[in-house]
Amino acid sequence: MSGVSITTQFFKHPLTTGAIAASSPRLARAMTRGIGLETASLVVELGPGTGAITRSILRLMAPGTRLVAIEINPEFAARLEAAHRDDRLTVVRGAASDVATVTGEPVHAVVSGLPWTVMPERQRHRTLEAVAQVLKPHGRFTTFAYCHAAWTPPARRFASELRSHFATVERTAVVWPNLPPAFVYRAGHAGHQRAER
Repeated sequence: MSGVSITTQFFKHPLTTGAIAASSPRLARAMTRGIGLETASLVVELGPGTGAITRSILRLMAPGTRLVAIEINPEFAARLEAAHRDDRLTVVRGAASDVATVTGEPVHAVVSGLPWTVMPERQRHRTLEAVAQVLKPHGRFTTFAYCHAAWTPPARRFASELRSHFATVERTAVVWPNLPPAFVYRAGHAGHQRAER
């Protein structure tokens, strides 16, 4: 399982991997900060890949919290199960758009590493809709985007779709210690101020 890497999977499956390197610890912290993981009872991670962000989620979660990680790549899913021997973590092999079926109940926080800008439009819309529906009224959704692509039409469309699905959308400062540099979107239905977009 040690041979399974983000880079290898990117070249094998560029439409479902979307990243050439694992998220940095700094980006993982930005993804998990300020979304209520410490008080959540159910958290979902979409597209955990090799688990760079999973570690940060588990560190912040309380002992009784459940984390459901949905991963479509069977090699990544197997690696995640082997790497994280934590009773709070359940790894599900499947599509992110099935999040409501997988959890069976509303979710406090959804953390996503999905490659939104390379997804087919219908799949992206279906997945965002599923996330918006499964999230609790004061729950939080967080995902990231790469700075170098932020001006492209797919990235602009995704930013617009976020605003159409959620009442509040915040964009963090750039996380420069990441390959490539990225920023984080934090979104929710209510209870948070709208910030820079």
